[in-house]
Amino acid sequence: MFIESVVAIFMPLVGTILGAGCVFFLKDKMNQSLQRFLLGFAGGVMVAASVWSLIIPAMEQSAHMGKLAFLPAFIGVWGGFLFLLLLDKLIPHLHINSTCPEGKTCGLGKSTMMVLAVALHNLPEGMAVGVVVAGWLSGSETISAAAALVLSLGIALQNLPEGAIISMPLKSGGMSRRRAFGYGVLSGVVEPLGAIATIMLASWVVPALPYLLTFSAGAMLYVVVEELIPEMSGGEHSNLGTIAFAAGFTLMMVLDVALG
Repeated sequence: MFIESVVAIFMPLVGTILGAGCVFFLKDKMNQSLQRFLLGFAGGVMVAASVWSLIIPAMEQSAHMGKLAFLPAFIGVWGGFLFLLLLDKLIPHLHINSTCPEGKTCGLGKSTMMVLAVALHNLPEGMAVGVVVAGWLSGSETISAAAALVLSLGIALQNLPEGAIISMPLKSGGMSRRRAFGYGVLSGVVEPLGAIATIMLASWVVPALPYLLTFSAGAMLYVVVEELIPEMSGGEHSNLGTIAFAAGFTLMMVLDVALG
């Protein structure tokens, strides 16, 4: 159990590291079409992970509530949405391809705020992994080791483009490759930290598992709707992001059902 737990916790960070490493191999700034594709793919993976790895298991665990089995999911999803909305208003950050900072006014530099933007939406992903691992370690019948690893793998896959999307613009903006890589990695560190913190609170997490699974799902869906979809659709019209979204969604769906 220990090895599987460690792999599940740190696999998403490995995805971020590999993605950020693109800065050492790609010479020019990231092509807009490629960026749209990567953002769409990441969004599709996150939506599928939210549904199959988080919301459906939560509703299965609430089956004893009969016709009210939807209630924990309803409360959890809204809780996740509102939590990320609050953080979005409080934490200073700067979205990719944007020149207008969001959150509270501060004196932070552009690079730092870009990292905070990615770290902000990486937090619910880390929490999601932590909640699923905690549920598996507690012996929950609806969560297996395979399910925890598949969720972690899915998040790692969508972190590959995220790592590149944060490091490449920093490099093209004049930052050294090593420093841009470091910022890209730093944006993903919040994931294992969030997972570990959630697992350490397992005694509180497990009794409220259906609510916390869907809380993480709601937070992830907020990120997709508020950030990834607008960014993949910005500028000149293109269907590339939409196609990539479908590819990411179906890939995560297949992985979760076939392996989980």
